[in-house]
Amino acid sequence: MPERAESEHRTVLVTGATGYIGGRLVPELLAAGHRVRCLVRDPGRLRDLPWRGEVESVKGDVTRPGTLPAAFEGVEVAYYLVHALGTGPSFEQRDRDAAEAFGRAAAEAGVGRIVYLGGLVPAGVPDAELSPHLRSRAEVGRILRGGGVPTAELRAAVILGSGSVSFEMLRHLTERLPVMVTPSWVGTRIQPIAVRDVLRYLVACALLPPGVNRSFDVGGPDVLTYREMMLRYARVAGLPRRVIVPVPVLTPSLSSHWVGLVTPVPSGLARPLVESLRHEVVCGEHDIAAYSPDPPGGLTGFDEAVRLALKRIQDADVATRWSSASLPGAPSDPLPTDPDWAGGSLYEDDRELAVDVPPAALWDVVEGIGGENGWYSFPLAWALRGQLDRLVGGVGLRRGRRDPARLRVGDSLDFWRVEEIEPGRLLRLRAEMRLPGPAWLELRVEPGEDGGAVYRQRALFHPLGLAGHAYWWSVAPFHAVVFGGMARNIAARARAQYAAGAPDPVSTPSSEA
Repeated sequence: MPERAESEHRTVLVTGATGYIGGRLVPELLAAGHRVRCLVRDPGRLRDLPWRGEVESVKGDVTRPGTLPAAFEGVEVAYYLVHALGTGPSFEQRDRDAAEAFGRAAAEAGVGRIVYLGGLVPAGVPDAELSPHLRSRAEVGRILRGGGVPTAELRAAVILGSGSVSFEMLRHLTERLPVMVTPSWVGTRIQPIAVRDVLRYLVACALLPPGVNRSFDVGGPDVLTYREMMLRYARVAGLPRRVIVPVPVLTPSLSSHWVGLVTPVPSGLARPLVESLRHEVVCGEHDIAAYSPDPPGGLTGFDEAVRLALKRIQDADVATRWSSASLPGAPSDPLPTDPDWAGGSLYEDDRELAVDVPPAALWDVVEGIGGENGWYSFPLAWALRGQLDRLVGGVGLRRGRRDPARLRVGDSLDFWRVEEIEPGRLLRLRAEMRLPGPAWLELRVEPGEDGGAVYRQRALFHPLGLAGHAYWWSVAPFHAVVFGGMARNIAARARAQYAAGAPDPVSTPSSEA
């Protein structure tokens, strides 16, 4: 493809900007000189992102067609980076409806191109034999390509990068299990691709010639079985060689629960990914190179992709994670601020402690809560609650944190989501565990007397129906231990860290992965 003039920039719309790929694509598009608009259900989720001031945001949702016309006004290229994976058994219909609405709105607005990131479809396998996940991704591609707007569909298999769901699954399985009894799909051949190469292709697609309306297989230079990927991951990570014993009896359903048990990826999300590994996913062509030639050093190999991702994790420089996107169907009502909230009953558990450390020292502990640091009270109870959540299809307690020291609005934090943060003062979390009603946990730090601080903690729960009331009263007897212990231990940790003069953790940027 001939070189484009530097002035040939586009106005682009990005869906899924709060997700794993979208959150990384936006800064790449800005760096390429494009004007970026983000379609988001909650524009507030973009507030703390480093590129927020450089983009326009429009409130809307691909599942609500009436919100799309305003988003498409003046747009030349639209990126479709959303899907309903993990939202329940009817996700295929939701994907279908959303793609049809998006394609129709793009055509009516005169958009010149759609770019869609889908899944690599195994050659020669009928749709009926594909996993529901891959079948839906392929169908979305067909809908968009047939909607009247030229569409570039990039089909990728396993995407390797710090925080990607595929990488996290691979990493935790390999690191936590030196000896593995594995399902037969670990022998399936896969062509993984580094996230940096996926982003490079996505950016290049903004300048494709108008007549290009097709799918492109995209993959890295290595074709490996999942078993080989685990062995090579162990080598790059400096782990002892893993012993892997495949057995035929582990079905996708059983192995998804095994993945959910060992990794942070809940079984509801692991199952469609595992089912997609039943068939070989290897690129059948490399036609994208005619429009986006391979870089001088070639595409990123598996070992280098793993090394870069591990460096990002080590340096606490993970830009986005698989859990970045909010859960469809999660509560969206604002936090009630009035005890007599018009929405109905509201249960509260309030705690307050004076802490003889400066407010900044106490805030460091508050902002570092969760993940490896835990929740500062009754670890067994928190672990049990996380396991119960997983058993009923929730996210559980092992999603961890994007950054070990700093939080921003929209971050996932174990089975919570950061709804609001005012650095040095307020952290408000919204529960994403399975509950019979929305719940919040609010942690505040305020100046106290003589240079000390006051710690205020508030747990709120809005019960839905009789089940909600029954839930609250069934756990109320444990609040003194869980929430009371949490407040005391946060105060104790702040005193200990301040007395020891512990420095604040600092994140150091590293190479892209």
